[in-house]
Amino acid sequence: MSAMRLVKTVLKFVLAAFFVAAGVQHFRDPEFFLKIVPDYIPTNLHAPAVDVSGLFEILLGIMLLAPKTSRLAAWGMIALLVAVFPANIYLYQHPQIMPEVSPTFHFWRLPLQGVLIAWAYWYTRPNRPRTGEAPAAPRSDVP
Repeated sequence: MSAMRLVKTVLKFVLAAFFVAAGVQHFRDPEFFLKIVPDYIPTNLHAPAVDVSGLFEILLGIMLLAPKTSRLAAWGMIALLVAVFPANIYLYQHPQIMPEVSPTFHFWRLPLQGVLIAWAYWYTRPNRPRTGEAPAAPRSDVP
């Protein structure tokens, strides 16, 4: 295994663990997430939105590790990161929600979403053979 492929594999586990841990946190501390749901979303949808996003974070993190669902999971992660981005904007615009946290920290969470999207996008791409390595031969047992 090439060094780059090893790095990509290790970072896949890190990303998956990050998503699973974040998803679990939705159920361990829902109040934190309920505070950052934008106020333009109807109040009766706040708790379901937190639960559904947490559930999808867990599922996508697990799916990322399964070869058959890895690419789908990466696309799902991108979609989820885009979907929850308004909560990060809302938190930045309303620092009084978490006065104990620096507004600068909330600002830097915004471009971090882009980093996470790029990271997930890396796993939507098939692995390429190393330079000098022949691509895998087509399977003869597949019609």
